[in-house]
Amino acid sequence: MDEQLPRIRPMTLADCDRVSAIRVRGWQHAYRGLLPQPYLDRLDVAADAERRRERFARGSGPVVNLVAERDGRVLGWAAVGPYRDGETYTVDAELYAIYVDPAHLGGGIGRALLAAAAGRCPADARLLLWVFKGNAPARRFYERAGFRADGAQEPFEADGVPVPEVRYVRAPAG
Repeated sequence: MDEQLPRIRPMTLADCDRVSAIRVRGWQHAYRGLLPQPYLDRLDVAADAERRRERFARGSGPVVNLVAERDGRVLGWAAVGPYRDGETYTVDAELYAIYVDPAHLGGGIGRALLAAAAGRCPADARLLLWVFKGNAPARRFYERAGFRADGAQEPFEADGVPVPEVRYVRAPAG
């Protein structure tokens, strides 16, 4: 287990390849058994990185992308911004993504990223996120951080297999 606290900083264009590798490997690790294996096997780091660079070049609008690094190596990524309710944003905040290199899970990187992402949200805003219903480790992580499922669910489908998501919420910090 890593002991040194990670350095959290804004993501740069140069981080896109590494962030995509973390995201894809994170999906392949965390969602094994939840999503069909052929779906996970088709995830492509290079294609994800290309899409990420294109979005980065256009600007991320109200979304804040953060990376966690140790010894100059990016080991995690989080994205946070206004909560999306359909096509509109609300006054609440949403954790869109948080992924840690699977080789560095349990070393405090996820907790540090979550704290930094939450710190970028308005003090009076609730922080919401969506997590696969069957992802027990992630749900425990969020529950230890003060989040609770609020009963809302959303469908997600991978290769024709339904994989429901549940919404978690944490009350405003202030």
